[in-house]
Amino acid sequence: MSDNKSRAPKRVRNELRFRQITVAAKSKVAENFWRIDFTGDDLSGFVSPGFDDHIKLFFPDAATGVLNLPEVTADGVVWKEGARPLSRDYTPLWFDGVKNTLTLDFFIHDGGVASDWAERAQVGDPLAIGGPRGSTIVPEDYVFQLYVCDESGLPALKRRMETVEGEIRKVFAFVEEGCGRAYLDDLNGFDVSWLGSGKMQGESVQKLIDQLDTVQLPAEDYFIWLTGEGDAVKRLNDYFVIDRGCDENYVRAVAYWHQK
Repeated sequence: MSDNKSRAPKRVRNELRFRQITVAAKSKVAENFWRIDFTGDDLSGFVSPGFDDHIKLFFPDAATGVLNLPEVTADGVVWKEGARPLSRDYTPLWFDGVKNTLTLDFFIHDGGVASDWAERAQVGDPLAIGGPRGSTIVPEDYVFQLYVCDESGLPALKRRMETVEGEIRKVFAFVEEGCGRAYLDDLNGFDVSWLGSGKMQGESVQKLIDQLDTVQLPAEDYFIWLTGEGDAVKRLNDYFVIDRGCDENYVRAVAYWHQK
């Protein structure tokens, strides 16, 4: 498979732009996510071709409410007076290019900058976004596909599930089954193993690896997607690439957060 690069995911560059957007609607999904629609003229020309694209969200100053936007110059990104706001990476769930409406889902958890903002957000509140700076375009029709994530990866997984093809489609989700089924709504032929929330670490990761040992991997035409806590993602990536001998071009491992 390593000799055939035509089927490998491809990285593309997007124009770097910073946009100011406004909350247009807000609803709770699966009791564990805030789904927020944003609008704004700045969304004109926005693109997000990769299912697990990341845009950077910039939050207003908690004390003053001021939302500071940078400038893109020939020398790079310049923040006014050096004041760079708090930011977090999020996956665009949907974008309506006709009405310029962008939808993001925020997993609700204690002590999260983005989660806390989403909890308080009201229609009309401003937010700034940057990117996606680059996108990974992954073919949708690999015969064998395997996905591992926790709640942080569910929006990207939901987006992927809506369009993906392939004969064998497996998900191992560190999510409570009730939440996961309610959030994803339609599993679209995926075989999902629910591994419980907050368990993407230590012994639970080893138990997943033991389970993965029983999964027969094809010699070619596969894609493996690993997201979630950083140490767990690295461990799983090493398992597939080193222990199972998978081609690293077809194993996409991205840390969405790190255990403190």
